Amino acid sequence: MNIYDLIITDKEATRLEEVFLHEEKRKAIEQLIKEHYYVEALQQYRLPVNNKILLHGASGCGKTTTAKAIAQALGKPLFILNLSNIICARIGETSQNIKAVFDKAAREKAVLFLDEFDQIGKARGNDDRDVGEMRRLVNTLIQLMDYFPENALLLCATNHVEIIDKALLRRFQLNIPFEMPSTAALNTYYDTLLARFPEHMRHIERKTGISFAEAKDDVFTQVKAALIARLESTTNHVDV
Repeated sequence: MNIYDLIITDKEATRLEEVFLHEEKRKAIEQLIKEHYYVEALQQYRLPVNNKILLHGASGCGKTTTAKAIAQALGKPLFILNLSNIICARIGETSQNIKAVFDKAAREKAVLFLDEFDQIGKARGNDDRDVGEMRRLVNTLIQLMDYFPENALLLCATNHVEIIDKALLRRFQLNIPFEMPSTAALNTYYDTLLARFPEHMRHIERKTGISFAEAKDDVFTQVKAALIARLESTTNHVDV
């Protein structure tokens, strides 16, 4: 399998300022970015640079967007591992594929983003299909993480942190949880999304108890429906 079939290279520009984060999480991420910006100075004093980060929590709450923003802030290429392509039925091939991607990210000093990390990082013994293969895969991941260079960055995201192997969890120097947004946070997010539109297009139903991703989709759906209705009304009026 060609290594380029395993990686999604994301070039979408996302600024950290555009990501809705709790102040504590924002400070932790800003500190991470500064560490990599001053990596050489820190290494002179033999200070370790955090480069293995776990993002976990509810779906649609900003994990992928945060990864994109970190890569953008550091000016590094972002490699998103396509897990649907990398997991193979043949014993050993999955580990080889993962190693190839890690090696490429290390050579290019990239940000490597492993989404749905629980698919390949399950606790050893939890996979009924092939326990031996899962153990080998987790062992491979442990070795790759241990030797991942400080001038590259590994970001892993999962919605199910409870099933990740404990030995893998210990490798992460920074652990950032993502919770469902509060009503106040959603209202701020709604205001930001709607600010680009004229006043008459900002009157929408604001839903609560949903993720940022769901809120964004719903806002755009409502705005599009209102715009189309307005255009149709104008067209019908002209036709008459």
